[in-house]
Amino acid sequence: MPEPIKRHKNLQPISREHHHGLLLSWKIRQGIAKNISYTRIKAYCDWFWENHLQQHFDFEERNIFPLLDKDMPMVKRVLKEHRRLRRLFQSDNKIEQNLSLIEEELVSHIRFEERTVFKEIEKTVSEKELALIEQAHSDIGKHATTTWEDEFWT
Repeated sequence: MPEPIKRHKNLQPISREHHHGLLLSWKIRQGIAKNISYTRIKAYCDWFWENHLQQHFDFEERNIFPLLDKDMPMVKRVLKEHRRLRRLFQSDNKIEQNLSLIEEELVSHIRFEERTVFKEIEKTVSEKELALIEQAHSDIGKHATTTWEDEFWT
């Protein structure tokens, strides 16, 4: 197992959100393995999107990715992946297929952000800019509903 990445303290809250995204993918896998109805899994994904992930994507797009050159291939890639994941979460068609795609693509996306994008940010962004990220992030998610009753994955 690879050693955990040591993340700059000002990026750690965003990395914790990434951990929750990885847990979402795990919960989707568990639900599918336990033959839970796809509509039940989708309901949780909708809640997670509305209460957590949508805000997370918006925050990264406003406060993190602009710290890098918009023409960098890695920036273009993460923005493209955000658009794709948004479409998958917001679609009510092909639920079974979309849940499988979300489960796979979200993991890949998070791993890329953590291993490539955040590494580049830590290498090139000033301490002052990193402090501004943490400051801007402190208000995110304060109004989100934090619990979900139907723990189908247990």
